[in-house]
Amino acid sequence: MESELLNSSADSVHYGGKSAFSQMEHNIVAGYLITACVISLSSNIVVLLMFVKFRELRTATNAIIINLAFTDVGVAGIGYPMSAASDLHGSWKFGYTGCQIYAALNIFFGMASIGLLTVVAIDRYLTICRPDIGQKMTARSYTLLIVTAWLNAVFWSCMPILGWAGYAPDPTGATCTINWRNNDASFISYTMAVIAVNFIMPLSVMFYCYYNVSMTMKRYKANNGLDSINMDWSDQMDVTKMSVVMILMFLLAWSPYSLVCLWASFSDPKKIPAPMAIIAPLFAKSSTFYNPCIYVIANKKFRRAIIGMLRCQTRQRITINNQVPMTISQLPLNQ
Repeated sequence: MESELLNSSADSVHYGGKSAFSQMEHNIVAGYLITACVISLSSNIVVLLMFVKFRELRTATNAIIINLAFTDVGVAGIGYPMSAASDLHGSWKFGYTGCQIYAALNIFFGMASIGLLTVVAIDRYLTICRPDIGQKMTARSYTLLIVTAWLNAVFWSCMPILGWAGYAPDPTGATCTINWRNNDASFISYTMAVIAVNFIMPLSVMFYCYYNVSMTMKRYKANNGLDSINMDWSDQMDVTKMSVVMILMFLLAWSPYSLVCLWASFSDPKKIPAPMAIIAPLFAKSSTFYNPCIYVIANKKFRRAIIGMLRCQTRQRITINNQVPMTISQLPLNQ
């Protein structure tokens, strides 16, 4: 009975309590979230339908992009509506259980995204720099890499629920995240582990891969050897440029949130400005609706396919196939 009273008291303090923002500010955030939700869901669903319609796009490399689209749909379909409803309400309205589910899913999809972007970088490296290894990669190899990214996300999103750090409403009172206001040893160790495993290590791998990809492309261009290698370099450069832009935008989105966590770990979390507390998670969620824009702008195949879909063109009227022999990363997964 005493424990139930304590839990009830904790809920009254943290859930549905007074927010650091006015209702007008909450309404503005809710408007942004609703708009972002509509844009993100519609654009990512178009991307997924594109892969359903055009089998030639279902390559090993693009399988990673498909999984990235699912992470965006997850955040947009679950995270945005719950947060927008709470903002309109003026405080978190889904209680303790809803807070744990909401925060865990957001961390899960975020960790999955950076893991999948790391897999994209590895794919670019093997395809362009190490074709001797890349050509030995099978659909099973790519599936293993993708599953590893998802399992890593499951682990880190479940740990706060199991007691390593924790989830709680942030100072806005209308969204839930890692409880960085309670910067005890558990929070600090969790934050440092997440930053090391899901930020520093992936970035190091990406930097190594894309640096070598850049050097390899420059070397082939300088030697006028583009015609002598067994791959469509125009397509490869499109995919590589798209991947680099996605990673840069992901860093832009998640850097404010990482700074908030670091600030809370090594300084007084009460001194974190309220605007930063709300801007950081909003920035982190923004990756869900700019990825489809990157696909269209940076990749000619995707651009032709999506424009063709929007114009209701038939598959026969849209040419998206490669014109030279392909590596395993370019071959359709059903072959």
